[in-house]
Amino acid sequence: QVQLVESGGGLVQAGGSLRLSCATSGSIFKLTHMGWFRQAPGKQRELVATIASGGSTNYADSVKGRFTISRDNAKSTVYLQMNNLKPEDTAVYFCNLGATVGGRPGPYWGQGTQVTVSS
Repeated sequence: QVQLVESGGGLVQAGGSLRLSCATSGSIFKLTHMGWFRQAPGKQRELVATIASGGSTNYADSVKGRFTISRDNAKSTVYLQMNNLKPEDTAVYFCNLGATVGGRPGPYWGQGTQVTVSS
């Protein structure tokens, strides 16, 4: 069984910064990627950033140059550093794990953490 526990969300003014963390636990096998998605009210869940097992990264155009995804393999944790936040970044942010755990293929999701950016 795998658990993804997110933290670091909150309320911040436009132009501010937040860092999200996602700690994973469980016997992870065949890791393909870890990433962050977000879902704003009334909208579909969308990709924010991913980091592949080899370390390559991918970002949504809307966050390029402002957000940075990183991973600490020793802590089995993925981070999302968010700078120059904008009101349109307001959403629930979900951690995503692409891996096989206990013989069961993913993806796996965290419970989400709220990010609110005031103007």
